[in-house]
Amino acid sequence: MTQMLLAAIVWVALHVLVAGPLRAGLVLKLGEIRYRGLFSLLSVASLGYLIWAYGQAPYVEFWPSSPVLALVPLLVMPVALLFLVASLRPTNPTLAGPDMLLKGSLPVAGFTKVTRHPMLWAFALWAGSHMVANGDAATLLLAGSVLITALNGMRSIDRKRAAKFGQHWQLFISKTSIIPFAAMLEGRQRVTYRDIGGINILVSAILYAVIMMFHGGLFGMPAVPMN
Repeated sequence: MTQMLLAAIVWVALHVLVAGPLRAGLVLKLGEIRYRGLFSLLSVASLGYLIWAYGQAPYVEFWPSSPVLALVPLLVMPVALLFLVASLRPTNPTLAGPDMLLKGSLPVAGFTKVTRHPMLWAFALWAGSHMVANGDAATLLLAGSVLITALNGMRSIDRKRAAKFGQHWQLFISKTSIIPFAAMLEGRQRVTYRDIGGINILVSAILYAVIMMFHGGLFGMPAVPMN
């Protein structure tokens, strides 16, 4: 369990510290492109370490799994996958990469009207739902570290984009929300079926079916418990 705890600490430190207060100094020394490349490599390496440590960790139970608790990710994951698929748009200014091409104008289009952080919400929903369904220490560390970095990342990205885009970002924030559908409920945005996207729904449904089918082979346990 020591390796699992260490891997979780490394993952959180990388995304909270290196991508947070240490970022400005590193970008100044390395440049934006080199920093992003190095950070991407470190993220992949730390994710690999996290997954490896999870596979080696002993099973230490805090609460038992049950068919009722297993329903939580079964119901939440279609939504998480929809958020994930919808986030992969070049017009999404909170997606790393495309933001470098945006100059001043920040589009509020499609799923951005639902939330300006759809990808991070996808990770947060995955993590939270699996923490409920699996009450063992290794899963809590794995999913908990992802949940922390996803929730922290929303505020962190907002701060970075505010520094980069200034008033354009403030205008973008005034038309969008972190909490899904909050801008719509507050009357600041109008969300239609077209914004959700029929293609997004179809692709996420296919991904969900594939994951359900191969969950046992990919992750070592069936998506639906047998008892």
